[in-house]
Amino acid sequence: MSAVAGVEQNASGGAPNRADPKGDPFLRTRFAVPVRPTTFLRRDRLVERLDEAGRTPLTLVEGAAGAGKTLLAADWAAGRDGPVAWLTADTVGQVGGMFWAYLLEALRLCGSGLPEVDPPSDAGRVDPATLTRLATALSERERPVTVVLDEFDRVTAPEVPDQLDFVLHHAGAGLRLVLVTRTEPLLPLHRYRVAGDVTEIRDAELAFTPEEAATLLKLHGLRLPPAEADALVERTRGWAAGLRLCALAARESPHPESYLKEFEADRTPMADYLLAEVLKRQTPETQDLLLRTSVLDRFCPDLANALTGRLDAEPILAGLHRANAFVEHLGHTWYRLHPLFGEILRAHLHERAPGLEPELHRRAAEWLRDYGSLTETLDHGAAAGVWDFTAGVLVDDLAIGQLFTGLRSDELADLFSRMGPEAKSPATDLVRAARELARHDVDRGLAHLRHAEESLVARGPAEDATDLAAAWLSCALLEAVVARQTGSPGKAIRAVAAAERLSNRIPADLLEKHPELTAQLVAHLGSALLWAGRFEDARTALSSVAGASGGAVTELLRADCLGRLALIDCLNGWTGRAERTALAATAAAERCGPPQPSGCGVGRLVLAAVAVDRDDLASAESLLETVDGSESMLRDPVLDAGQALTTARLLLARDRTRAALRAVRASVPAEVASPWAEACTTLITSDVHLAEGRPEEAAELLRSLPEDQPACAVGAARAQLAAGRPSAALDLLDRAHPEERGGPAVSVRATLVRAQAAHQAGDPAATRRLLARALHLARRDELRRPFHEAGPWIRPFLAAPPLREPAGWLQPGTAHPQAAPAADDSVVIVEQLSGRERDVLRRAAEMMSTEEIAADLYVSVNTVKTHLKSAYRKLAVNRRNDAVRRARELRLL
Repeated sequence: MSAVAGVEQNASGGAPNRADPKGDPFLRTRFAVPVRPTTFLRRDRLVERLDEAGRTPLTLVEGAAGAGKTLLAADWAAGRDGPVAWLTADTVGQVGGMFWAYLLEALRLCGSGLPEVDPPSDAGRVDPATLTRLATALSERERPVTVVLDEFDRVTAPEVPDQLDFVLHHAGAGLRLVLVTRTEPLLPLHRYRVAGDVTEIRDAELAFTPEEAATLLKLHGLRLPPAEADALVERTRGWAAGLRLCALAARESPHPESYLKEFEADRTPMADYLLAEVLKRQTPETQDLLLRTSVLDRFCPDLANALTGRLDAEPILAGLHRANAFVEHLGHTWYRLHPLFGEILRAHLHERAPGLEPELHRRAAEWLRDYGSLTETLDHGAAAGVWDFTAGVLVDDLAIGQLFTGLRSDELADLFSRMGPEAKSPATDLVRAARELARHDVDRGLAHLRHAEESLVARGPAEDATDLAAAWLSCALLEAVVARQTGSPGKAIRAVAAAERLSNRIPADLLEKHPELTAQLVAHLGSALLWAGRFEDARTALSSVAGASGGAVTELLRADCLGRLALIDCLNGWTGRAERTALAATAAAERCGPPQPSGCGVGRLVLAAVAVDRDDLASAESLLETVDGSESMLRDPVLDAGQALTTARLLLARDRTRAALRAVRASVPAEVASPWAEACTTLITSDVHLAEGRPEEAAELLRSLPEDQPACAVGAARAQLAAGRPSAALDLLDRAHPEERGGPAVSVRATLVRAQAAHQAGDPAATRRLLARALHLARRDELRRPFHEAGPWIRPFLAAPPLREPAGWLQPGTAHPQAAPAADDSVVIVEQLSGRERDVLRRAAEMMSTEEIAADLYVSVNTVKTHLKSAYRKLAVNRRNDAVRRARELRLL
């Protein structure tokens, strides 16, 4: 028996399979192109890539076990016109002579027509002359021979890659080599890449797309909606074997679709496949590393070493990645496990070493804390159940404010909800206090906060304990939260002052890392000042947060501050400005992802109040519903009072006076009385008395209000006028000068009171003059409600010349015509202008530049241009002036 035959017999574990004409034995199955299963999915995009690869001498199909490499190559090879030699290398690549004997036999069997080249006589080596004769024979061919070497990663004879490179180089156009492998071969690939002589198809291309996965499932008699197919592909990373094994298992399930959505990876055939094909092929050290790192979402060599207690992670991880062993490289030195492989390894770890997982999570948390990864530290600390450590990390990092606002507030609340009462430390009490305050339970939150402060005092005074500065600063933040929620500006001022003193003992880089902490302190102060009616002080504080750029962690807080600035403008009667700021508030909140009412509750309240003033009651109700349904962590007396007052105004506008009275009398708990909330409550109550025909009660109620507040002076004057005392009404207005001190919403109502007094005095000319002024003041902000509130006396004036035309915009859905309507009925707007397009056109009509419009609307210049172009299209014009003219003609402005 020849040397080749002897090695073959040993490799196969028995007698040789068949012999070639010279008597040398070969296992013929190694030359057979694998048969594709009936549920095989031909993926044209990959077949086309292999067709294109025919232009390069070398093609590399490299991927993990089960990636679909072999079936892809087999499908492509079966459709080739020219000769294709197929060889499954497996054990024949352990010695060089046997490998070349098999390769020469594969070339003979494929019908290549090559001259006979004697196979090696020694299984352990091949004569260089044999390789030379083979390369020469190939180079003389007119059409190339394609050689597919499957399982090339199992070729371990060190000389084979160099020998293949020699033959491939000297065969020229006569040979096309396709290597199907799990690992990158030891060929000089850098040289092939530089020359453009290699085509590479790797895991990313081999992965199934959602559309391909859905088609594959259909071949198995299964159907998934597109969204669920996407989720399955995401979970499997498009791994071919995983998808096929899922489909086969799902067919055996009584509920296939539910199985595909909810299967447990460790209880599927995939687990057996991955454990056998990947894990058990590794050394004990590598298996241990894989099992221990399965508790991590990502890891680097140093972190892996911390979990194993060894120092060999770096070469092991690099080798696993090169071997496509389901270890993905994330860049730099970081890796992660394939999701399904990770699931299966975690289940295997639980069986192999029950109780080890908490210890691994603890080690990971300690390493990640030193590395500076807060999110991962908290996650692993919670998984380990070391709550004193985990809460301490949150507090020491100055991140306790993230329980109130930010992208992870809900996640952090859920994470610490698992903390039991056995965890006892100042940090755990601070976290408990924050969680209760985030749920608006001030009493329970204060109890935990006081307990934390007592524990901290026992360790040393706040002024001396430098190592506890972060904990004391967290206390100051929570005191500011309490001040906001109880409407106490004095407490807020003291909390901010304490925070400023403590900040001097905190490293500057740590403070810069958490801009949300300072922003929250100032925002809480601004909100408490707003509640107390100190509008200018509140505006200063709120503006500093709204105008700062702290990134995503402060965006919701910034949105809330913008909403409160809008409320100040709204209370002062500046309706248009309030609307623009409120829109900026809602836009800022929605930039954080899905719309989040927690950051734009006050902004939406202001928009609802504006809608009431415009007599758009349906929009007002819709906006109020979004606020009512929100669970805002920023809820406080300002938001609650604003909601009650706006709801009452809406009900009053619908003549539901009793319901309005109940809404406005809803108690808002606060330590300090709010002058504006009390004044607005009194004004609405007086409006109810007026609506129900009790002017004297309304006037008496308003005598207690300060006349220096423009809205209060107008309300009192209106009540005096209804009680038949026009002189008293005018005296109130003359003393308070509300037209000069308030915004349009105040000025319009004051002017209407004067017009009604002129009407009662029998002066129609003065009445019309004052009504014309009121219409002019109300026009830009579309303030329709004040004219409805004025009563029936106003209607004849507005229905007759000269006011009929200027008053045309008072009907909802129309605007005041600034030019005579054109008699051109041929212009038809097929598509209505949007509200924002009208806003842009109104400002264009006022000769504002594109940049000024953008600044006024809190949008970008490009956004303004987009709205203008859309308006041009809808109005069938090409220029700004034409758009303004046409909009006026159609009574859209």
